[in-house]
Amino acid sequence: MYLSQRTDANINTKSPPNALLVATAELCEWRVAAAEAILNFSDADQSQQVKVIKTILHPGEVNKIREVPGHSEVVVTHTDSKELYVWHTGRQPNRKEKVTASAALSVADLTLIGHTADAEFALGVATAAPLVASGGKDKSVMVWNLADADGGALLARADPDAVDPNPKADAGRAPSRLDAQSRLKGHTDTVEDVVWRPDSAAELASVGDDRALLFWDTRAAHSPAGRVPDAHGPAHDLHCVDWSALQPHLVATGAADGSVRVWDKRELARPLHIFAVHVKPTMRMEWSPTHEGVLASGGEDRRICIWDLNRGAGGGTGDGDAKRPPQLMFLHSGHRGGVADFQWVPGEPADPFTMASVSDNGVGGTLQLWRINDMIWRPEDVVLAELEEHRDFILNAKNKKQAPAVTPL
Repeated sequence: MYLSQRTDANINTKSPPNALLVATAELCEWRVAAAEAILNFSDADQSQQVKVIKTILHPGEVNKIREVPGHSEVVVTHTDSKELYVWHTGRQPNRKEKVTASAALSVADLTLIGHTADAEFALGVATAAPLVASGGKDKSVMVWNLADADGGALLARADPDAVDPNPKADAGRAPSRLDAQSRLKGHTDTVEDVVWRPDSAAELASVGDDRALLFWDTRAAHSPAGRVPDAHGPAHDLHCVDWSALQPHLVATGAADGSVRVWDKRELARPLHIFAVHVKPTMRMEWSPTHEGVLASGGEDRRICIWDLNRGAGGGTGDGDAKRPPQLMFLHSGHRGGVADFQWVPGEPADPFTMASVSDNGVGGTLQLWRINDMIWRPEDVVLAELEEHRDFILNAKNKKQAPAVTPL
């Protein structure tokens, strides 16, 4: 897994530089937990199951990280600048030595240029080709093809024996630069998020502070192929968007008022679902890679909602904690700071409903690995049949607890 370690140098000049971390994580099997993790849990301590194996000193704080599908050693990062950085983590020296704020930074393997103003958060990578899309304050969506860099050499796997472990090997090296192949114009304010249609090398969706959801097709003119103005109403900026891989006609958006909306690409006149459970801005959402109709959303209210569109009837709405729609399957409230990012554990049908999430804001800034109990998401009849096998044990335990022995006078 890839993580970012962010430092505010204005507060503590002795802090180490911002870093991109490559880590491994060990997950317990279903219905298994390490006893010492339960007895000695503290969210201020680092889990022994998460191990950092490489540190890359990043130029500026890392706002977003995205892996290039099919090339697991290659990641793209957003920071507070006009440029994006591409890192081949297998070739980067490990900056594990003790460093200070004045340490020389790692040099990216490729810099993506083209934005004319800062591009901080909107970042998406296609699954059908090594294509990167980005949006920023210049109101544009940019597209790069990583195969155009050095004849595609950037995407080749690294030879571990050829990696120079000496960080000084980076000194004086100038990274390659790649200009955008497409500039998509249509937003009238900052672009906050962008996503590729799964298995497509041409179709995208983007949202922004102009309150619009836009669809693009790079095979056509560089103007929107579809538009939903004021997608969450005339007063709410859009922060995030995701496109379902299992049901490609479904797109979900999240807004500054905390609302979540689900759209059918075939009929955009009105949303299929409107949910209003988050009480602060919704900052991130992602469809489940293993279950149709299952969507996760995370927000500044420190919560991650898991939605199952197959539950209940109609669109359903909720009003904070007072009313929750039937589609709200699960609510993760373990973070103490706003949810900055999360991801379903990918590519493992045998391990669904397992997630990694990170939060922001000082002491609340943690990484959490968690999963939903399978008795919540499995079919009700299957769960009841399993519980029936343990009926006697459950009832006897309940009776013993509620009916203590009575001593006659």
